[in-house]
Amino acid sequence: MFKEFKEFAMRGNVVDMAVGIVIGAAFGTIVKSFVADVLMPPIGMLMGGVDFSNLFAVLKAGAPAGPYAALADAQAAGAVTINYGVFINAIISFLIVAFVMFLLIRAINQLQKEEEAPPAEPTTKECAYCLSTIPIKATRCPHCTSELPAS
Repeated sequence: MFKEFKEFAMRGNVVDMAVGIVIGAAFGTIVKSFVADVLMPPIGMLMGGVDFSNLFAVLKAGAPAGPYAALADAQAAGAVTINYGVFINAIISFLIVAFVMFLLIRAINQLQKEEEAPPAEPTTKECAYCLSTIPIKATRCPHCTSELPAS
């Protein structure tokens, strides 16, 4: 049983998938940081100083009642919140990852695309008299014995 599992685990597809998952997780972390730390601050600044990660709605106030200046304050007070700013960041992260994956797969498909081979030269022709298929180099039809014109 251990031998079968070892054979399964060491197959190329399983190893490739594992590498893809690890790299994908690392890429996801990079994109999350890019969105939260690089992309959203200038967008928030252009929108009047809005910090998307601090956009939330309080459903139930916590121990010291709100208003809360930041999401961390609301969570520290035990307030129940809907964190739609974090959700907006997640959507932007997803769109970036999806776009990068689209570009990657598009590039791979272009590399794998083979030029179409020109059609092969014909090896047979039809006899003009009996319409049977004969080799292209034949000078006499083997079916009706007609002499064929040179092609």
